[in-house]
Amino acid sequence: MKDYTNDLRTVLTLDAGGTNFVFSAIRGNREAVAPVRMDSGAHDLDLCLKTMEQGFGAVLQALDERPVAISFAFPGPADYENGVIGDLPNLPAFRGGVALKGFLEERFGLPVYINNDGNLYAYGEALAGTLPWLNAQLAAAGNQKRYRNLIGVTLGTGFGAGVVLNGELLTGDNGCGGDVWVFRDLYHPEMIAEESVSIHAVRRMYAELSGTSADVSPKDICDIAAGRREGHREAAVETWKRFGHGLGNALCYALTLIDGVVAIGGGLSGAAPFFVPAMLEEMRGEMQRFGQSGVPRLQMDVYNLNDAGDLAAMLRREATEVGVPGSGRRVPYVCAKKTGVMVSSLSTSLAINLGAYNFALNELDR
Repeated sequence: MKDYTNDLRTVLTLDAGGTNFVFSAIRGNREAVAPVRMDSGAHDLDLCLKTMEQGFGAVLQALDERPVAISFAFPGPADYENGVIGDLPNLPAFRGGVALKGFLEERFGLPVYINNDGNLYAYGEALAGTLPWLNAQLAAAGNQKRYRNLIGVTLGTGFGAGVVLNGELLTGDNGCGGDVWVFRDLYHPEMIAEESVSIHAVRRMYAELSGTSADVSPKDICDIAAGRREGHREAAVETWKRFGHGLGNALCYALTLIDGVVAIGGGLSGAAPFFVPAMLEEMRGEMQRFGQSGVPRLQMDVYNLNDAGDLAAMLRREATEVGVPGSGRRVPYVCAKKTGVMVSSLSTSLAINLGAYNFALNELDR
């Protein structure tokens, strides 16, 4: 897996929200300039494009060398390969399709790479976050095992996700790789998983369970669950429990196919103490078979990498040796299958920018 930590090339990046655009530059997996924040101008295409010119231009002026690319996350739907942005609910100026990649390439004379935030979050965690951290911990513990695959999920307005396989981002043939948000919902099988794993899901579940019509924020629901704020505490606790089971259910399906580790980010990851126990319970549960005993939901044992005890167990090498029949030679036999789930220590915005940086350099180096 490539390591750009000491790379001297610079890439311009953008954190694109519906209200604000935050422009920056990354060099060697670190921010190279102070970020530049501007109003997105999302209601007017000409204004929005002008904002991008001005924002990237301001970062260029702050740099002491010319960057090699522009790379950033932008909301979908989009044709990311060709850099055409489609009809966006929170950026109405782009309705009808806008060739954003071509526009920026012509303005700045640089290659431009655009992807969605779930993909770039996963890529950042795989190349500069959770995955290298875990592999460094394994090396320090004297364990030769290394992990190469990662599922990154962002919990916020939506249920974002991306997948990295052996250092390569899974985009898929149609740019839909890693879209776990459309898995079946645990509680409402006719609906998508995002209906139990998102900000609006948390608000809806608390309202239903508490019998109130008030629009209570996820932070307030955390405070109510912790007893720091007045409200329906049982409903708040149950809300996060259902959120955790819904998330764990989706992760089980994803891990069954991907077989890697999981990094969790996004605004709702701050509620981890309230939903992680239920998430782990779901992932460590069983499925049933007709007339037979149950089977584990996952073939791997699941470890919470934010827990010291679980981390120690994850790092422990559990292997023996077996003899080769008809020979005196012996070979290692690793019979323990393990996966780890971790709420990342990186901010989601930084992980996305690191993903954009590493993705651009990887594409340039092909």
